[in-house]
Amino acid sequence: MPQHAQDTRVCRACDGFPTVAITTGGRHNDGSRILLRVECRTCQGTGRTAPTSAAVAQSGR
Repeated sequence: MPQHAQDTRVCRACDGFPTVAITTGGRHNDGSRILLRVECRTCQGTGRTAPTSAAVAQSGR
């Protein structure tokens, strides 16, 4: 039985990796690194984009 891939739209700006951790180079008192977590501005951290109205209009039968 064939399996079909889902039609999920991946964000073009982050390529599906919406949140990244950037090290500042410093460390906390317990030795762990100080990290900044940054989310993609385009998809607001979801990793997906909503279909545009033109894509919805063209996808009909």
